[in-house]
Amino acid sequence: MVRKLASIATLLAVLTGPGAAAQDDGAQEAVTAFTLDNGMQVVVVEDHRAPVLQHMVWYRAGSADEPVGSSGVAHFLEHLLFKGTDTMEPGELSATVAANGGRDNAFTSYDYTAYFQRVAADRLGLMMKMEADRMVNLRLSESDIETERNVILEERNMRTENNPAALFSEQMNAAQYLNHRYGVPVIGWKHEMETLDLEDALTFYRRYYAPNDAILVVSGDVDPDEVRQLAETYYAAIPANPDLPERLRSQEPPQTAARRLVFSDPRVAQPYVSRSYLAPERDPGDQESAAALYLLSELLGGGQTSFLAERLQFDTQTAVYSGAFYNGMALDNTTFDLVVVPAEDVTLEQAEAELDATLSAFLEKGVDPDQLERIKLQLRAAQIYERDDVAGIANRYGQALATGLTVADVQAWPDLLQAVTGEDILASAKAVLRPETSVTGWLMRDGEADQ
Repeated sequence: MVRKLASIATLLAVLTGPGAAAQDDGAQEAVTAFTLDNGMQVVVVEDHRAPVLQHMVWYRAGSADEPVGSSGVAHFLEHLLFKGTDTMEPGELSATVAANGGRDNAFTSYDYTAYFQRVAADRLGLMMKMEADRMVNLRLSESDIETERNVILEERNMRTENNPAALFSEQMNAAQYLNHRYGVPVIGWKHEMETLDLEDALTFYRRYYAPNDAILVVSGDVDPDEVRQLAETYYAAIPANPDLPERLRSQEPPQTAARRLVFSDPRVAQPYVSRSYLAPERDPGDQESAAALYLLSELLGGGQTSFLAERLQFDTQTAVYSGAFYNGMALDNTTFDLVVVPAEDVTLEQAEAELDATLSAFLEKGVDPDQLERIKLQLRAAQIYERDDVAGIANRYGQALATGLTVADVQAWPDLLQAVTGEDILASAKAVLRPETSVTGWLMRDGEADQ
């Protein structure tokens, strides 16, 4: 750890010392942002160190935007977009990317669906041409629907039905959200996935897949003027959807009762305790609370020197693993999560009791200023290293804009983290770590319910 911190400090000194002003200024990415006449947002992040780029289109439509009763349709449509269009055969887009030495894929989350290609810098026009084509010219048959529905059902079988931890996580989310669609799994409930049809897919496609609901992010060895010219050629020609619905979701009522659940499965290899709390997300122009919660997660459970690890894994030897997690990149309220994996011969009840005692001790003791400074130092170094990853950069901006943030919010985030004080963190901890907004779950093997 000492050597790691020393190397981080050296790196920061090199990048921020005298004679390195240009590099220091470059710690803030070179970003150009504009909006096409049809409402499509465009973000260009320059990095000319390698002749590659990442081209991404993000739609502000994820599983939380699905109609009630059609869970999984956003992810289903993501799969279907790799079928044919009026001008491309099924699989032709991916085959073309591969033939040009690149790779492509897509992913769906609660708040967005994103499609990307990583290719040589001189292939940008081709990528835009194909991505713009499938924004408006998707061609589907009943055979496509049947085939891909079987694919997503098998994906659910492999990733969820055959994984007790994934099933447990689904139940935790469903208990956490009383009214919001974040309580429905992104992949969908199996019984609803089985009924998805051509009309479900096309209705979602026609409603949300439009330039005024999309964000184009291009990062890497690109020139903003060239990106603008190509975007005007391929994307600006697509008309906006005048009937794009306002992005309204059912919101959570006041949560006033702690919830508990026990999930038993004979396939469980390692029982553990999980706890989630409803927590605020990052909001445009208002990210201070989220910054404090992010640092709280690092202090509580961000590694072997965290407060949970010191007490549970080393002092009391109650656990073999402990962690705390917070991701504020969401359109609506997110969660602050804790997990404790008990040591051998330690029951889940004992592990939970030690977790509660540790949280109480943290709230009473407060933040160790030296530990907070070490974490901030590590974050500064991580932010410098992140600039080497064009895919990570594109993801960071795309995810932010798809969840309601702005380019300015993304660029302000590192400084906000550095400005957080111990008092800010403690105040956020007291505001969020409240039993009445929590769900506590035990994942256990069958026959262990008496623990």
